[in-house]
Amino acid sequence: MAKKTTRNNRNSKTQAPSLMESIGLSNFKQIFQNERLHFVIGMLLFAVSVFLIWAFISYFTTGQVDQSIIEDTNPGEMANQNGEFQNACGSLGAKSAYYFMSHCFGVSAFCIPVFLFLVSLRLMKAYQAKLIKWFFCLMLLMLWTSVSLAMFVSPIVPDLHFNLGGGHGLWAGKMIEGFVGMPGLAAIMICIALLFLIYVSSETIIILRKVLNPLRLIPKNVPFTISSSAEAHDNSNDEPLHIVEDPEVFDDPMSETVEFKDDSFVSVEPDIPATPVVANDDEFVVQVPAQEDDNNNDDIIIDVNAGTAEDKAEGALVNIEEMEPYDPKRDLENYHYPTLDLLKVYESDGKPYIDMEEQNRNKNRIVDVLRSFGVEISSIKATVGPTITLYEITPASGVKISRIRNLEDDIALSLAALGIRIIAPIPGKGTIGIEVPNAKQNIVSMESILNSKKFQESTMELPCAMGKTITNEVFMFDLAKAPHLLVAGATGQGKSVGLNAILTSLLYKKHPAEMKIVLVDPKMVEFSIYRSISKHFLAALPEQADDPIITDTSKVVRTLQSLCVEMDARYELLMAAGERNIKDYNRKFIARKLNPEKGHKFMPYIVVVIDEFGDLIMTAGKEIELPIARIAQKARAVGIHMIIATQRPTTNIITGTIKANFPARIAFKVSQGIDSKTILDRMGAQQLIGRGDMLYLQGNDPIRVQCAFVDTPEVDDINQFIAKQQGYLAPYELPEPPVGDGEESGGANDADLTHLDPMFEDAARLIVGCQQGSTSLIQRKFAIGYNRAGRLMDQLEKAGIVGAAHGSKPREVLIKDEVSLENLLSQIR
Repeated sequence: MAKKTTRNNRNSKTQAPSLMESIGLSNFKQIFQNERLHFVIGMLLFAVSVFLIWAFISYFTTGQVDQSIIEDTNPGEMANQNGEFQNACGSLGAKSAYYFMSHCFGVSAFCIPVFLFLVSLRLMKAYQAKLIKWFFCLMLLMLWTSVSLAMFVSPIVPDLHFNLGGGHGLWAGKMIEGFVGMPGLAAIMICIALLFLIYVSSETIIILRKVLNPLRLIPKNVPFTISSSAEAHDNSNDEPLHIVEDPEVFDDPMSETVEFKDDSFVSVEPDIPATPVVANDDEFVVQVPAQEDDNNNDDIIIDVNAGTAEDKAEGALVNIEEMEPYDPKRDLENYHYPTLDLLKVYESDGKPYIDMEEQNRNKNRIVDVLRSFGVEISSIKATVGPTITLYEITPASGVKISRIRNLEDDIALSLAALGIRIIAPIPGKGTIGIEVPNAKQNIVSMESILNSKKFQESTMELPCAMGKTITNEVFMFDLAKAPHLLVAGATGQGKSVGLNAILTSLLYKKHPAEMKIVLVDPKMVEFSIYRSISKHFLAALPEQADDPIITDTSKVVRTLQSLCVEMDARYELLMAAGERNIKDYNRKFIARKLNPEKGHKFMPYIVVVIDEFGDLIMTAGKEIELPIARIAQKARAVGIHMIIATQRPTTNIITGTIKANFPARIAFKVSQGIDSKTILDRMGAQQLIGRGDMLYLQGNDPIRVQCAFVDTPEVDDINQFIAKQQGYLAPYELPEPPVGDGEESGGANDADLTHLDPMFEDAARLIVGCQQGSTSLIQRKFAIGYNRAGRLMDQLEKAGIVGAAHGSKPREVLIKDEVSLENLLSQIR
């Protein structure tokens, strides 16, 4: 009883109301978090900003008339019933303009309504302005402009009815002038302006360096000739003086040896000044005075020829360090990432609703069921998530974990829940977890995930934001490190929403120059909404440029083979560059350390998404599985990543080859435990509650996540936002696949006997030997795909070995003996 009393006291402490609740201000706080109130306040500020701008503009022409009325206002005049005020915004506009422009900041007072305009847009969610940065920039600009106009511009226009810098600018300028004088004031204002420009853009520093460099226009690499002063004067009228300062030549001005560009050396004493007199395009003349000693040789002239400089070739090497980095985004430099206002915000989004009555009821039922079977616990803790509550129990000493695990159905019966899941034990903790669905489930919106600090500040290469965990934390993973993802689950449990969530998070984070997407949609309706962004993000073969979303099985085979060609080509570039992965290769290319003339190029990431993998396997079999396995095994280092989804998680669909090469897996609710074992190699997915409830596995233990909900209209708005912007001329072009296995058969009329299949003669001997013209026979005997076997049969028909097709019946074999066949083959050769 003592332990129970202590535990109840502890629960009563945790349920104590907050300070806002105790003083009755919790509802008051929620009022100011209402989105409608924000929008109304934003509209009011928008109207105020427009009103002030209109009044300020009108003040330029009406201020002098209104000023006399404002300074000596008679009773009733402020009502402006007789039209005393000339300002377009009436007496209130005249009074506001007079105060802000005449008394305060002058013309720079326009910064005030501009800031109010930005605040209104932020409140109405029309434009996500960074208000703190805008506030400091506009405030500094207003103060600086006020002082500058009052001290430097207003004296030029003394007849104006108000000081352009306002009363504040005149007062501040006079005060600073009293301390440092007018030159000091001008210097201070220039320094403040430069600091402001440096804060706004770092390019200001580069411009200042170029301006402050007095020798930036002097040409380099001028050949030198040292001669006497007489020759110098003779040549002084030929060409103007050009003096060059080359750091590679003049490393040390006191050095005894001067090294020139053409490896010529001139020895000069350090205490003898050499005075440059004149230079032209061919020589540099230096006058060397004679030494004042006993052996003064004034009549001796030294003429040292520096040699003739070779002309530079037009294709001279470029100094890479002096070139600016390559910018892959320059082709679409005006591209704007999608904004968060395109996503829907739900009222139930945010922190989950906690029903203490429900939590206490579930706690009591769990404890009663465990005690009824003789299982004692020492403590219980509840963590409420969007759709699931995790109860962590600490069993008493001597209780076996297997006893609690075997009570899963009894606990579910007691709680009357859709399905519970027991984690025994929780990894990294000395507790056992019982996951129970909430009576009231919250929708996790995509807006709350993408608007989170974790996603906004993410440095992942391919961030995929999926949803929220049981602890209400944003869950995301890096597809570049996954590196391939398998998604499976029963029909209607959230697979399509999960794929849209992955694609949406990638579209919000990546530029079209950084990522391309290959979409395979056998159902023809899942990815059709992404067709509008084909010229921005999609990749396809040249013949599929008009419709880059792949729906035909034969085109899927060609696309996968094309990706294998792309993968091999990228590996060759990595080998030539001496890099091991695409990230280091692109960094080296951006730094212009790789020559594009040698085939090097910037490589975007390629994400391949296959929606219904099971249908492709049933249709094409090994022709689909083999290139997928090859890409999954090798393509990680070159930035090609695959996501395959299926609603039939059986062993003949998700084979051992697929599972071995797809370490990251997502399991939505499945109908039976054997399907969960196929996906995750363990039970658990059959106990999910559906509607986006999923398990993510990458490593040892799966993580339960509530997938974010992104509706079709939201995805359509995002795609339309991207499609309205400038894109590339065509989708990203994949290389042509090799001719051979996987080519689509076009019938006997299209068969080309000049390019026979390597298995043509073997297939002909098989057909004649068996006297059975069957495509399936060729498939079984040579273990090839249906497409290649069909193409062989077309070539056999074209050669006259078999007859035309008659439905599903075998073809007639026209050659009856092997001797006739060999004669025919010799003619074809």
